[in-house]
Amino acid sequence: MDDVQSKRWEAAEEGMELLHSGEVEPAIDELLRVTREDPKNEYAFHFLGHAYFEKEAYPEALKSYVEALTLVPEYVGAMIGAGQALRMMGEYDRAIRMGQRVLKSRPDDGDALFLVGAAHFQKGENQPAKRYLERFLETNPELEVALEVEGMLQVVRGEVLPFPGAEDTVEN
Repeated sequence: MDDVQSKRWEAAEEGMELLHSGEVEPAIDELLRVTREDPKNEYAFHFLGHAYFEKEAYPEALKSYVEALTLVPEYVGAMIGAGQALRMMGEYDRAIRMGQRVLKSRPDDGDALFLVGAAHFQKGENQPAKRYLERFLETNPELEVALEVEGMLQVVRGEVLPFPGAEDTVEN
């Protein structure tokens, strides 16, 4: 990290701390202030994306991540964030492309494997979902996420129904 990047990181640090402590609205206010003062601060845009994502304001999150990527095109964290925002917006193909972009340079990146696997899962594409999600589990993720992924894999393998009680609906 050079001096300019260090200063940008420090400028965004207060917003990051607010975000990490769960104070999303104050984090957004602080990170917006930083982006107004320095419109080239990729860190502020990246964490602003996280803050909007926490609020489930996915279009705003995507816009912030894209701004970070405009400033630093190979910013992996912003690529993952943008991909997750796209996935949450139902833009599965675009999310998959963003995750694949990361996997080209980092084939074992857990976040990218999860992103691509989850997007395939949501599209109902079981074989690629299974392949990426199993690779994701090999990265030794946190227990909570590993359990979520194992649940997806159980659905893919036909061991459980995707929605409990689905067989009892009027249509069935």
